[in-house]
Amino acid sequence: MAKMNVKKGDNVMVITGKDKGKAGEVMKVDPESGRIIVSGVNVISKHVKPRSAQQKGGIVKREGTIDVSNVMIICPSCNEVVRVGHAFEGEGDQQKKIRVCKKCGASLEAAKKVTAKKAAKGVAKKKATKSTKKDAE
Repeated sequence: MAKMNVKKGDNVMVITGKDKGKAGEVMKVDPESGRIIVSGVNVISKHVKPRSAQQKGGIVKREGTIDVSNVMIICPSCNEVVRVGHAFEGEGDQQKKIRVCKKCGASLEAAKKVTAKKAAKGVAKKKATKSTKKDAE
């Protein structure tokens, strides 16, 4: 079981195999087998048999797993396919090991947190504008 530098939610690009050049977001990570599921990559056809009267059968398209060694992370700050380095953030007992871009040195952890905060602010703004429109009427 090797250490994986890819986490759920990372944007990655496939560097080898039949889907070479495709990019997508990591949906699931399995560290025991060293495989990941990337949205829109390695799409397979699965034949599903109906198990009850209400359930439909047929052919379902879904993403299959690919080996973690076949992908590289896309850095959100420099928008390039990069290798992952590690650095320590903080001082003393508060030190935390983080993933960083080998080309530009930007943190790969902080980028995901910032986008989540921006999304939360966007939802709050939408709610605020809806309430002010109701008050105006």
